[in-house]
Amino acid sequence: MNERFLKACRREPTDCVPVWFMRQAGRYMAEYRAVRAKHSILEVCKTPELAAQVTLQPIDRFALDAAIIFADILLPLEPMGLRLTFEEGEGPVIHNPVRTKADVEALKVSDGSELSYVGDAIALARRALNGRVPLIGFAGAPFTLASYAIEGGASRNYIETKGLMYGEPAVWHRLMDKLARVVTAYLKSQIKAGAQAVQLFDSWVGCLSPDDYREYVQPHVRLIFEGLKNENVPLIHFGTGTATLLESMREAGGTVIGVDWRVPLDEARRRLGSDVAVQGNLDPVVLFAPVHEIERRVETILKQAGGAPGFIFNLGHGILPNTPVEHVQAAVDLVHKLSAR
Repeated sequence: MNERFLKACRREPTDCVPVWFMRQAGRYMAEYRAVRAKHSILEVCKTPELAAQVTLQPIDRFALDAAIIFADILLPLEPMGLRLTFEEGEGPVIHNPVRTKADVEALKVSDGSELSYVGDAIALARRALNGRVPLIGFAGAPFTLASYAIEGGASRNYIETKGLMYGEPAVWHRLMDKLARVVTAYLKSQIKAGAQAVQLFDSWVGCLSPDDYREYVQPHVRLIFEGLKNENVPLIHFGTGTATLLESMREAGGTVIGVDWRVPLDEARRRLGSDVAVQGNLDPVVLFAPVHEIERRVETILKQAGGAPGFIFNLGHGILPNTPVEHVQAAVDLVHKLSAR
């Protein structure tokens, strides 16, 4: 197996810097668009054969050092009792948002068995990968899941979310505790199915101040990482807009901390310390730039990362839908070439 990714997660030396990309299976690839022309996103997620097929598409196309199972962060909300659809041009919609104490109490704490299709997809993908690269599992973090559940979809200002958080803190913590327990069971089931690392996505947590993060989020994220510490796989903790939260995220847990492009990588490494690996942090929009500019930016990040083990090259968030495929190819090849030891 190509073990660069797992070695870097463990802060062990590698022959070059490993690279994988969030949303590396997506609309920028014709192969993915062909699948989605026939199937909705929920159909792909809930059909293990399709989810495994899509997971392997970027691995077959590029020299990536890890695969990530194709799923959606909102899947655990369905067995909790929320109605989820994906609307054209609008994205995910929760049709019965959580707004009151009664809504929170009604949510079921599922054990992950209703999401067994994700485990089945992981098992199929592991077999199909046949040891080529490791497979990453993932889940949404409690704050991001809570925000979707409360707002009913995407939000710019999180008025409903913060309204519950500030106005009814006991109800907020009850909701977050339920989500943390569901996410822990879900990630354990993914590891049991064959995921060789897992990533916790806190895509929206950057809307919080450091004080709010520590009070309203950190205890629940810590519960998840405490629950996973004996699973013996790398635990990646990622959020966007988190330049002011890095130390608090590090305290919450994770053996790898993912950083976005809004903080220089050398600063992130210094602030996080030498006892965690770091993953990041190319701005996804850079992949639309000319290749010579991509090369310059990749080189800068590799220099900022320094030569110490424990660095995984990634984007600061997911690949965007219209990204040129040849630029993704160029970025992968440049990381390997420029970091070869």
